[in-house]
Amino acid sequence: MVQETKEQLELEAEIKQQAHKFLQYLNSTLPESMELEYEGFYRRGFFVSKKRYAVIEDGEIIAKGLELVRRDWAPIVKNTQEAILMAILKEGNSDKAIQEVKKVFKRLKKGDVERKELVIHTQITKPLDQYKQVGPHVVAARRIEEHGIKVSRGTIIQYIIVKGKGSISQRAIPYEYSEGYEYDKDYYINNQMIPAMERIMYAFGYSKKELEDLAKGEVQQSLDAYF
Repeated sequence: MVQETKEQLELEAEIKQQAHKFLQYLNSTLPESMELEYEGFYRRGFFVSKKRYAVIEDGEIIAKGLELVRRDWAPIVKNTQEAILMAILKEGNSDKAIQEVKKVFKRLKKGDVERKELVIHTQITKPLDQYKQVGPHVVAARRIEEHGIKVSRGTIIQYIIVKGKGSISQRAIPYEYSEGYEYDKDYYINNQMIPAMERIMYAFGYSKKELEDLAKGEVQQSLDAYF
């Protein structure tokens, strides 16, 4: 874990002071209708692209465009991604980030995950009969209507992908009616966890294939090799 020293804190204070001075000078050169504002000082940041990034400020992750701030990803995925970012950005601890990924893969494979951690939220944007492509949220919405509850545009559908036959969409069960179903382990590992973890790991040179091997327990080399 990275420890803050007195020298680091002093350097940070000096950088902030210089940033404010530079901003003051820059604003003095701009037209009166324009003014730049100081947003913050971030010791570490993770950038996938201009619209997808994460920084840490006052011990909290500030993210944009990543799965942890999107509602169409299960809580277990968002929480894991946040834990990884906290380990890397706050603590500089690659081993902890690796262990978080391993731990969640293991829980998913064992079936040791509560239903509330698997819920996906998607909004209905038009009448159900107008959907040409029937996604999981539409199937789940229609199942809700089968229980006599009207689903209209703007409704947020909560559903879980369960084990069974048929396409992923056909196996979308509304959360409120999912008691007794077994969740689809492969779906949550391959369609939720791996894509979201790859978003971060790829930037460090770690491939999707290596994450798939990790999920299977077949990693040939140490995950921390790329840090």
